Amino acid sequence: MKVIADENIALVQDAFSGFGEIVTVPGREINRELLSDASILLVRSVTEVNKDLLDGTSVKFVASATIGVDHVDTKYLQENSIGFAYAPGSNSASVAEYVVAALLHISRKTGRPLEKMNLGIVGVGSIGSKVYHHAAALGLNCILNDPPKKRMTGSDIYVPMDTLLEKADIISFHVPLITAGEDTTYHMVNKEMLSRMKNNVILINTSRGKIIDEKIVRAQREKFDGLIFDVWENEPAINIETLKCTDIGTAHIAGYSYEGKLRGTQMIYDAACAFFFAKPEWRVPEGYYTDIMDRIDIRNSTEPVYDAVRSVYAIEKDSKNLSAIIQKSKTDQESYFDQLRKNYPRRREFPHFLIQCSNAQKKSAAVLTELGFKVEISDSDVSAEDSNSTLTPVIGEHDENKS
Repeated sequence: MKVIADENIALVQDAFSGFGEIVTVPGREINRELLSDASILLVRSVTEVNKDLLDGTSVKFVASATIGVDHVDTKYLQENSIGFAYAPGSNSASVAEYVVAALLHISRKTGRPLEKMNLGIVGVGSIGSKVYHHAAALGLNCILNDPPKKRMTGSDIYVPMDTLLEKADIISFHVPLITAGEDTTYHMVNKEMLSRMKNNVILINTSRGKIIDEKIVRAQREKFDGLIFDVWENEPAINIETLKCTDIGTAHIAGYSYEGKLRGTQMIYDAACAFFFAKPEWRVPEGYYTDIMDRIDIRNSTEPVYDAVRSVYAIEKDSKNLSAIIQKSKTDQESYFDQLRKNYPRRREFPHFLIQCSNAQKKSAAVLTELGFKVEISDSDVSAEDSNSTLTPVIGEHDENKS
């Protein structure tokens, strides 16, 4: 069999070598001609999978190493007996950790304590539920909106959108892109919704760019105390004026943790084996998950949670990298956006790190534990024989974007 795969899928050559010939290409360059004699197509969200791409090809199975499927015409696949799989939940921890970094960053920048704010979470699936857990650990009061879950469960925990908009100081979106029906999300953030939001609201979007009408947001920028966008309309041809309006703008990398990528590959590999009745023989090598933890000593920090998270993931650095796109020529901007994604540095998830706290930081240690970090409480020095590597913590530094 021949496999055509997005070159950005982690370890795809290793995982799928048993299926036959593997051809990796940039996701935006996958076309019908490439697929003419292929049996398996492996994509990420940048590839639109539909009749235009697949008609007349020999593709029998499609898998997307993503948690969303709005780029795939699943109805067409079903009608043409083409197998399909994706990777729900694979990078949910990564996105939730991005939101944690965003919340801590914007709180510090605005001087508004998180424990005095209400966070509205729109969409409480795999990602939204993790954001809920992490945000509660940070002291935020969370307000949840998820109409499909409300209909399914009848639970009062899910409130109407009007209630969320009336109360939320921060709104974080975790919804799929839906263009029709009662749960449409296309341009859900529009002029009418903005009119119902509180003044000085903070928006975080890590879901899909097209859920926000960027033109309206640009026109009403003064309404917001902060805009944090990881996704954009018309990627990779993002609107530079929208980028200029953001406090944090990143290149659709919220879900790009190392562990998340590996989980996605494992999930689509297992699904391909099941579809073709093949015995699964490949697993992510154990060392990729269980390598030596990095130790971070924050015992001298006056802001332990902020410093621990920023030592692991300094979100403003990703924002600075994308802001460089402003200086690029219009013809180079799209390729620059894609290169940021293709060459994204390895970002480990919180459980990879061991945070050393002092006895006086027990409250912060409890928060860090809830966020997923491994925590050690001790006032004594780390043993020289400790096998864990030690990272230099980012303590007392100010964000480059801090006002």
